[in-house]
Amino acid sequence: MKKRILLIHATLLVLVLALDLYTKSFIQHAMKQGESHVLIKNFFSITYVKNTGAAWGIFSGHTEIFYPITLIAAIAIIYYFVKSKSALSRWGLTLVFAGLLGNLFDRVTLFYVRDFLDFIIFGYDFPVFNVADMGVVIGMGCLLLEIIIEEFKLWKYKQSKQV
Repeated sequence: MKKRILLIHATLLVLVLALDLYTKSFIQHAMKQGESHVLIKNFFSITYVKNTGAAWGIFSGHTEIFYPITLIAAIAIIYYFVKSKSALSRWGLTLVFAGLLGNLFDRVTLFYVRDFLDFIIFGYDFPVFNVADMGVVIGMGCLLLEIIIEEFKLWKYKQSKQV
C-alpha cells in the first residue's frame, strides 16, 4: 500500500478522533450529567449522558467486557485494512477504527463513554450517541455498501455466464 494512501487514512483517523474527543470534552465541561438543550423541537437536542454500557445501554456497568472485544476488533480492523484492495472498505475500516479509539479512550480514562447527540426520529427517541459512534456507523455503512456492490458484481457475472 502506498505511503500517500496510509497518510490520508491516518489523517482521517486523527481528524475524527480529535473531533470526537474535543466535542466530548466541551460537552463534559459545559453541561451537567443529564442536562439537555433542545435545538430543534421534537427532533434534536444536546443531552449529556455518561454511558457505562454499549449501544442502547446494554452491558451497562460492565466496562471491563469491552476491553477484550475492542482489542479483537482493533486487530481485525488492522488486518483487513492491510489486506483490502477496496478503497471503500479501507475508508470504512478507518472510520470504524477512529470510533473504536474514541470510545476506548473514554472507557480507559473515565470508565464510561460521554454521549451527547440526542435525536427523535419518527417519534422514536433514539439512544444518545457521540462522534465516535457516528464514525463506527458510517464506517460500517461503507463496509455494507462494499458487500452489496461486490454481490451485485458477482450476480451480474453469473447472469452473463447463463446467456
